[in-house]
Amino acid sequence: MGFLDAQFVPALDGVAYGLLLFVVAAGLSLAFGTAGVLNLSHGTLYALGAYTGAECGDGTWGGFLLGLAAGTAVACLAGVLLSAATAPLARRGHLAQALLTFGLALAGGNLLVEFFGEDEMPVPVPGVLDSTVTLLGHRYPAYRLCFIGMALLLAAAGTWVLTRTRAGAAVRAAADDPQMLAATGISPRAVHTGVLAASGALAGAAGALGAPIIGPGPDTADTVLMLSLVIVVLGGLRSLWATLAAALLVGEVQTLGVSLMPDWAPYLLFAAMAAVLVLRSGLTAEPEAAAHQDGAPSRPARALAAVRAQVTTGTAELTARLTGPLTSRLPARLRGPAGSAAPFLLLLAVLAALPSVLDAYSLSLVGYALALGLLAVSVTVVTGYAGLPTLGQAAPFAVGGYATALLAEEGWTTGPLLVLLAALAAALFSLVTGPAVIRARGTTVLMITLAVGELTVTAIDRMGWLTGGTDGLVGFPALRWLPGTPELLDERQLYGYALTVAAVALALTLLVLHSPAGKLLTGSRAAESRLRASGHPVGRYLLVAHLGAGALAGVGGSLMVTVQSYISPADVGFETAALALLAAVIGGTRSVLGALLGAGLIVFTRDWLAGAWPGHAPLLLGALFVAAVYLLPRGLAGLLPRPEPGRPPAPAKTAAPRPAERSAT
Repeated sequence: MGFLDAQFVPALDGVAYGLLLFVVAAGLSLAFGTAGVLNLSHGTLYALGAYTGAECGDGTWGGFLLGLAAGTAVACLAGVLLSAATAPLARRGHLAQALLTFGLALAGGNLLVEFFGEDEMPVPVPGVLDSTVTLLGHRYPAYRLCFIGMALLLAAAGTWVLTRTRAGAAVRAAADDPQMLAATGISPRAVHTGVLAASGALAGAAGALGAPIIGPGPDTADTVLMLSLVIVVLGGLRSLWATLAAALLVGEVQTLGVSLMPDWAPYLLFAAMAAVLVLRSGLTAEPEAAAHQDGAPSRPARALAAVRAQVTTGTAELTARLTGPLTSRLPARLRGPAGSAAPFLLLLAVLAALPSVLDAYSLSLVGYALALGLLAVSVTVVTGYAGLPTLGQAAPFAVGGYATALLAEEGWTTGPLLVLLAALAAALFSLVTGPAVIRARGTTVLMITLAVGELTVTAIDRMGWLTGGTDGLVGFPALRWLPGTPELLDERQLYGYALTVAAVALALTLLVLHSPAGKLLTGSRAAESRLRASGHPVGRYLLVAHLGAGALAGVGGSLMVTVQSYISPADVGFETAALALLAAVIGGTRSVLGALLGAGLIVFTRDWLAGAWPGHAPLLLGALFVAAVYLLPRGLAGLLPRPEPGRPPAPAKTAAPRPAERSAT
């Protein structure tokens, strides 16, 4: 009883914290599960409501209610505007939405900090609630107890609206069968707008009510968004009660976990999310895997017969496209005007000429852009070619970077050897995490890789005895090309080293992607069921791609340490992973050159252009992402007058393709 008594207040805090997160996550779940919008600006809507509530609050009931009404209304209006902004992206998938909403989050967060300041704002509450009450012999804040009651009422009311009213029926129909809903005379577009408005209102109301618990500050939006994503993943998208249970679990992990297991608490949250996702993807994959076991089919015979019939009619064309004349035509394609070597040779020539026109600082930025570019290319391999959208490539990037830094501290100064060891370490890391990643598909992969990345950063932060913790590692011996050669001390020498390593890594990547193995990888993304049915080990293809992309990211991490002579958890966290994914999206998701240019554009905007407007780098980056998603629907690669790598050339106009060819592509 003494132990339980000591944990009573942390447990009750976990309930209040979890219910606050439930109100926010319910809005995110509604937007994603019903409107189909992956809203990465949802945390900013919470911050908007929190700042508004804090600004209007004056310690009276009138100020409290005014802040609640204003915060809810402003966030609701933002939800309506978000509906209009995402409408043109309905057919472009979740990555385009992520690019847009992440840009809006960056710009909105910067504007909030500019308007309200960089310090956390105090939040006054009505005097009667600014006190404590006695519960089982413990003093507990009255406001938090009141909030628990309000959140439970909100959960009950939301469930009643969704399950017992015509509006709720329309919302469910819009998610399940919008065509049938339109046939009844209700506009799915109007429902879509209403859902996003309600989602914004929930976030704003949570911000206004929860400001005394999670107060408004520069990091509020990121914290709330991350925790809300975890809750949505754990609870699913179909039940508010499941979301409530997941929110309470997260709340208890965040409070009671710290009280009971302070050393393990930072790992518990994302470890639980990763375990749930892997278990779900494993259960989903089991029937499909069993369907291909000899003598033990688990699907109905007619479905398997249909697959075989489809394979019989289409595999010949597909196999010809994937493995036919590629080997003989590869050198010609790489040399020819329609190949991929010419643009890279031009880019390499431009990069090689930069030391003669740029100062040392600008040259170091270009070197960092090369490192981030390799990370973005690794994202392109996993996302664009393998079809596994990832937010976790910063993890092997971190492994490669820290491997280089630690080896350099021990006196290993041969640059090429450090790069090879960094690539090997990152590949081994990807080998360990790969089986969990390649079993899933779609946004589940996105969340699994996010969990892997966050767990990696947490481990780096906690292992301060090895990694330096939040202070990072700095001050490494100068590199050499080979033992006995002069040290690379000048910025131009380091840049030449980084450019050479990046050029070799990219050349190898292009050779693999244009080889028959690369074509099979593309086929795994475009026609996975056909390849599986015809006996191809798709899982092995994806695992090899994951390993190769991890090694490439490790090379990028090694170059980052070489260029900036410093590494810390902030360099390899969620922001870096998100920027790499967005660089790949800006580039065109299946364009290696586009990913490089996207990374360069991000570094130019954030680190060079923002120098003329200090403190507004997030605003400029947000504007870049918003402009890119509308002006470059196919990414930077869409500006090039040639087919993207990995995509077969368009048929000649004089010979229209047969229906079988259309289905194969």
